Amino acid sequence: MAVLLAGLWRAWQTGQADPWDWSIAVAGLMALIGFLLANRTIVMLIWIALGVVAPVLVFCAMASGQLRLLPSLGLALTALLPLVAAAWLRHPPILRGRMAAMGMIVAAGAILYFGPASSLAAADARPKLAVLTGLPLFWDEMGPAGTGPRDAPIITVLRTRFTVLPLDDPRDLPGTGARRLLIAQPRALAPEQLVAIDTWVRAGGTALVLADPLLRWPSDLALGDRRRAPTSSLLQPLLTHWGVAPDRFESREVRQFLADGRLLTLSGAWLSHGRTMTARTIGRGTLLLIGDADLIDDRLWLADPAQPLNPRSWIADTPAALLLWLGAAAPAPRPWMRTPADVMLALRWAILVGTSWAMVGGALLWARFTDRDEEQKVKTSKGTRGKSV
Repeated sequence: MAVLLAGLWRAWQTGQADPWDWSIAVAGLMALIGFLLANRTIVMLIWIALGVVAPVLVFCAMASGQLRLLPSLGLALTALLPLVAAAWLRHPPILRGRMAAMGMIVAAGAILYFGPASSLAAADARPKLAVLTGLPLFWDEMGPAGTGPRDAPIITVLRTRFTVLPLDDPRDLPGTGARRLLIAQPRALAPEQLVAIDTWVRAGGTALVLADPLLRWPSDLALGDRRRAPTSSLLQPLLTHWGVAPDRFESREVRQFLADGRLLTLSGAWLSHGRTMTARTIGRGTLLLIGDADLIDDRLWLADPAQPLNPRSWIADTPAALLLWLGAAAPAPRPWMRTPADVMLALRWAILVGTSWAMVGGALLWARFTDRDEEQKVKTSKGTRGKSV
């Protein structure tokens, strides 16, 4: 139960049911138990390790609806290796046993270090990506009074796959050489600028458009300040020209799972026939429209602002989804907890499995000690009769 609760603390922060979140707690507890119970049999030690790991895997499987093989095996090894190693270090049968124990500790450390999902690394080939936005993605919104240029976490992620080019005027698009364009809640554009975007897309460009009808992005700027991003999308003339018309507005903040299992968190979004994205072919180009710009706000996809490149610190798959939509490689979907009902059911079954495992193990241990006592009584009785004779 201590291990289960220790991992849940991390799981609550991200919403992920990832077995690796329990690995450090499992390894530490198993090393302590191995040291304290070094005189017990290897069967008992393995039973204890399985009893600690099984509830965690049951919770992860039921809360997320999936159980990944490699993280599950990694968690089992981080339980068994420190457990046996600690027992052998305290009572090593021979010198080779102590050396083997040290090897197990090294192996467990390697699994803990290399096993969990690694941070995104910059790709060797990074095509150009133009970004047109009114959101503070490249600068502190207070300008000279603030910290000046600063990449938002989502831009930090995009730079690992693209050469990101901030764009002030869409009429400069042909000169950038970019074949991909991210439009995220831009300020008002002149008609000739809208025409420039339309011409660029029809010539074969790919445009990912985030057009929010009710932007909730936080801002310290006063209402009416020109540096603020527009509260509602100003791209309607262009979207109407492209024949795009979302039919439903979702005012609440909602978690939405895509067909591939990726999770997005939307806030005040337009939906088209219940779908998050609308895809259209425009001339020789492609339009991908999402009726929400708040989804790239790091408050809706990142648990730790200092680790935007670490998928284990995400609370939604938003960065990975953007990379895929823009044609780049992306991490696999994370094992998200599905619904509160799933989480409660998973907790009940995890506690039931752990308790049952402990009760069965206790009963077997009690039976073994009882048999030993009976054997000892028989031996004592035989010895007493022999002396009498």
